[in-house]
Amino acid sequence: MKLLESSWTALKNPVFRQLWLASVISGTCTAAHDGAATWMMNKLTGSPFLISLMSTVASLSFFLFTLPAGVLADKVDRQKLVCTINLSLAAMALGLAVLGWLHLLNPYLILVCVFFIGIGFAFNAPAWTSIMPQVVSDAELPSAATLSGLQLNISGIIGPALGGLLVPLAGAKFVFAVNAVSFLVVVRAIRRWKQPTVLAKVPSESFFKSFRTVIGYVRSAPGFQVVLARNCLFALFISAIPALMPVLGLKVLHLSSSNLGLLFTSMGIGPVAGAAFVVPWLRTHFSSDFIMLSANLLIVLAYALVALARQAEAVFVVAALAGMGWTLSASELWVTVQRAMPDWARGRLNATVIMISQGAMVLGGVIWGSAAAIAGASYTFIGAAVLFLASLILTGRLHILDNPSSRFTTTGPN
Repeated sequence: MKLLESSWTALKNPVFRQLWLASVISGTCTAAHDGAATWMMNKLTGSPFLISLMSTVASLSFFLFTLPAGVLADKVDRQKLVCTINLSLAAMALGLAVLGWLHLLNPYLILVCVFFIGIGFAFNAPAWTSIMPQVVSDAELPSAATLSGLQLNISGIIGPALGGLLVPLAGAKFVFAVNAVSFLVVVRAIRRWKQPTVLAKVPSESFFKSFRTVIGYVRSAPGFQVVLARNCLFALFISAIPALMPVLGLKVLHLSSSNLGLLFTSMGIGPVAGAAFVVPWLRTHFSSDFIMLSANLLIVLAYALVALARQAEAVFVVAALAGMGWTLSASELWVTVQRAMPDWARGRLNATVIMISQGAMVLGGVIWGSAAAIAGASYTFIGAAVLFLASLILTGRLHILDNPSSRFTTTGPN
């Protein structure tokens, strides 16, 4: 019972609970939006490469803009920044809905819209991630990490199913409009948070000097370098899921819009059960290294199985296993990296991790999407499984420290 409670500890914090519920609502609508956009892309073009390119373009936004966003998150009021960004995201989602109602959407315009919405999320991510450690205590941080992953999976369960239901009934444009409203829910929640006084601001540091500070910090922190390397490797191979799953569902299994939503929904079911029962037990008995290795091996197994499956129901089950592995590994990496950061550079260092990860996602998305266009999604999944397993063997000595922050300097720039 204590293990179960430990996954939900952070929800006892009323501020975190309010922000978490808002993120669940917004994430659900965003997942529905993504499914509707994927279905619209498939309707407008039969190209597997353009379908897989949607996730790559979104990652490209993060790669290009997250580090400047992290600098900004350390130099301005994070609460006001998150509000401004979510208002902008609401405007962009509404704009996409209007273009749909005017029948002006085409595959390339959808990609452009995905890119600009991705820019909004890129600027939001470092500020939002940096706010969370200010909201919860260090003891609540593992629970907050699990719940953040759980939020993504609850959204991943409900959102695609909701999108799959609404697209044939009301059209993709209606889903885009609903998503616009959901961003206003986040604005309302974040405005009600009373931000604590920030003690470690460095207003005299120039924007460009902030970049040099981050580079110098990372160079002097070998433990943090390991965290970055593990994030990069993980992102490179996990990018096969968003790049190939839509292609597999639409081009191999020939799923309807509703069943496509169920495919994405299935990827969120496994992590929900894992967050409630598996994750706290693993954290009690095993190190982060062992947990991440086990999660990555589960992903390798899922890739091999999904390549062999030809029935939609079997793919749904395997997708749930892949989602569990993804969430488990990602949440352990997130806890490790948050504990490794000093607060004075939290926004920039979070941005650095996100930038490295999303850069690897872009590279992986291009590789897997190109391979799927040439050899098909099934063979590409087999290739991803073999290469991921080989990388885990070759990097077996790349261990994460039990307490990475103990090796780092925690004072601000001079």
